[in-house]
Amino acid sequence: MLWSDDPHDEPPEEMRRVQAMLRRAMLLVALAAAVVMAFSAWRA
Repeated sequence: MLWSDDPHDEPPEEMRRVQAMLRRAMLLVALAAAVVMAFSAWRA
């Protein structure tokens, strides 16, 4: 958040929870893609 934002204008708890879950899922997808690419490069 920006310093000029209204502190009472935060997103609801459920939205923050969904954003955290999506962030975790994207991290897992990125790690899985890196492992797959490293494995395929090692096999070649």
